Amino acid sequence: MSTPTSQATAVDTSPLELSQATHDFLSALASPTRQRVLLLFARGAELAVGEVAERAGISQPTASQQLQILRRGGIVTSRREGRVVFYRADRDGVTRALGDLQAYLQVCC
Repeated sequence: MSTPTSQATAVDTSPLELSQATHDFLSALASPTRQRVLLLFARGAELAVGEVAERAGISQPTASQQLQILRRGGIVTSRREGRVVFYRADRDGVTRALGDLQAYLQVCC
């Protein structure tokens, strides 16, 4: 007499991972200071580091550091004109990052 056997199905238990770009995007948005800086770029504004520092009420080195993190997160882009670096929002970068995040959330959740 044969006994019933259960058929185990293989389940992928490897952890889902965010892409580095999505991780950088989320990390860039995690800081209240960077959130405040990001709002300065509303309506397509392009600002030099010194202007960002002044408007955000932070030092120029802090502004530069925060802008680099936002750039690494794909949230702003930069261009250099002589010794001055100008930043502006990167709408395409944000759209890409949000698409990647949405795809990740559809798989994991």
